[in-house]
Amino acid sequence: MTESDLDPSAGGRLFFRSGILRAERRRRTAPREAAVTEAGREVPVHAECDVLVVGGGPAGVSAACAAARMGARTTLLERHNHLGGLSTGGLVIWIDRMTDWEGRRVIRGFAEEFLDRLPAGAVAGPPRADWGSRDPALAAHWAQRTAAFHGVVTWSPTCDPEAMKTAAQEMLLGAGVDLLFHAWGAAPVVRDGAVRGAVFEGKGGRRAVLAPVVVDATGDGDLFHRAGAAGSEDVDERDIHHCVNTAWLFGGVDMPAHLRWRSEQPGEFSEFLRTGRERLGLLDKAFVSWRDDVALFMGPRLAGFSGLDTDDQTEVEIRSRRLMAGHLEHYRAHAPGFAGAWPMLMAPQLGVRHSRRLRGVGRVAREDWDGRTAPDEIGVSPSLSPRFANVSVPYGALVPEKLDGLLGPGRHLSCDATSHSFMREIPQCWMTGQAAGVAAALAAARGVEPRAVPVAEIRRALRRQGAHLGAAAGPAEALPAA
Repeated sequence: MTESDLDPSAGGRLFFRSGILRAERRRRTAPREAAVTEAGREVPVHAECDVLVVGGGPAGVSAACAAARMGARTTLLERHNHLGGLSTGGLVIWIDRMTDWEGRRVIRGFAEEFLDRLPAGAVAGPPRADWGSRDPALAAHWAQRTAAFHGVVTWSPTCDPEAMKTAAQEMLLGAGVDLLFHAWGAAPVVRDGAVRGAVFEGKGGRRAVLAPVVVDATGDGDLFHRAGAAGSEDVDERDIHHCVNTAWLFGGVDMPAHLRWRSEQPGEFSEFLRTGRERLGLLDKAFVSWRDDVALFMGPRLAGFSGLDTDDQTEVEIRSRRLMAGHLEHYRAHAPGFAGAWPMLMAPQLGVRHSRRLRGVGRVAREDWDGRTAPDEIGVSPSLSPRFANVSVPYGALVPEKLDGLLGPGRHLSCDATSHSFMREIPQCWMTGQAAGVAAALAAARGVEPRAVPVAEIRRALRRQGAHLGAAAGPAEALPAA
């Protein structure tokens, strides 16, 4: 997350302000022949399982691992050649806060185990003893390294993306998950109003995987949307959460020298940013990575484009690559620490922050930031600032209002536009994915729909898997009424 503020004109809604480049969208002229007809066909069944997870990003990986560890035969479909989604393929390697403002780790379970499995050299962040510190010198040091906010040191590590890919793969294989890479989840298999599998596209054509319970971990709600479940697309266009861009890494840098310059010569740094923005339209600040000789660029953030539109996605990729080249030239010429920089990697996955959100039995909403405990709590998220209490996350936020056979954790869970600003982050996706995997396995084992699984059972299983729940999370037996 970047700078945050309360906008009085918006009734106190919290939103994030950062550099945003608004650009005119390219529009393709509609063809004269507006549609073609596909012939009906049978789709071969590739596999059957208890729980099918579609999408191998943070939510999908944690869901598949949790379900398999519950004893469910679990299959995961992933369109790329790696796991981790935006946390790896999107180079969102700065993992946002997992501690609250007192330094207590509240996102645990899968997230904690996963990060603990990474080699020591693959993780950069403050030591545990510093979490929650308000010491001005410590906070200033870690603020430059994306691990202190509002004067508080937090557990927000930056990680090696290749190490994360390997750790995720080995965790899932060790749990017994059946992985299918290069398999794009294309459509849900819907029977009698319930999702019972998915069709995927691969080099061998269209194939189906059947399962009594499906976890839609696509990040964009592709399956629940195509199955007809209700969703929301509203977003506050004044903040960064509707922006799209492709991130990149520069190698050959000296980030400690660069950070010293930014700290000791703020006037020069401001002028550097001003001239770069004048030339390029938007100049992104360099972020630290897991190594001192690698710089991370999480932007520039492009506004006015949709992560669901192929023409828009193409335009963003073109603009992002041009901006990467412009950044390299400007940084090499004018930024201490970057004279020998070279383009190491542009992310293979587009950085979409928001597209669709599920309309669930419950949701995470702005009015819930007051410390209340959801009756069906399945996780706890840190709040956006010390002004707010930790946020209780309900199971109903993963369960569609009406559609059965499916759970929707991760970036597209049920929440309002303001709460989406933090519920879309990687730790929250790990947390909601783990809950979805546990619930899916219980539903498959019991032969019931996910909405019928007793929440108390989900919570007991989550605690056995090391997840954190609030002390007030009681023994709820069912979802609250929609």
